[in-house]
Amino acid sequence: MDSTPSAPTPDGTAPAASPSADLWKRLEERCGRRQFLLKSGWLFFWTFLGGWLLSNLRYLFPNVLYEPTSVFKAGKPKDYSELGIIEKWKKTQRVWLVKTPQGFYCLWARCTHLGCTPNWFDAEGRFKCPCHGSNFNKDGDVIAGPAPKPLWRCAIQLGSDGQMIIDKGRLENRPGSREKGDFFLPTT
Repeated sequence: MDSTPSAPTPDGTAPAASPSADLWKRLEERCGRRQFLLKSGWLFFWTFLGGWLLSNLRYLFPNVLYEPTSVFKAGKPKDYSELGIIEKWKKTQRVWLVKTPQGFYCLWARCTHLGCTPNWFDAEGRFKCPCHGSNFNKDGDVIAGPAPKPLWRCAIQLGSDGQMIIDKGRLENRPGSREKGDFFLPTT
């Protein structure tokens, strides 16, 4: 501390100490520097220990990802009278239902290049991806563009109530395998 006396004020009284100096002086009297460092150290230790214990407690509970189910009912086959691409489920389920004279199949509306959602152009008879220009025919095969594989087909079957059940969790895109089994629903 400065031990030099300060000059008196014009009215002859001694100058008052600054408020910040008073604050530090009171803090020094109440809790010395050593006590402050000791208490700060203990506070840091208990905060660290509490955080560590809470993180270990959080470890005991599983991380659950709540996603909507990948299986949905698409209605009865007789509800779809027109042949061709049915875009009814594109926005809500991200799939196209395709009706052919032989039966139904379902295409997942996800480009195999980078995952964008292609659009169906009825006049051209093809799906076009707006991101990088991949083109797919009605069967989902690659016509042009950077897409490496055909569009995925979702599993489709007839439920006990007569409705088509589409499972987006089971996919197939290999020619030959996708036209039969669980990935094609005959109309008979």
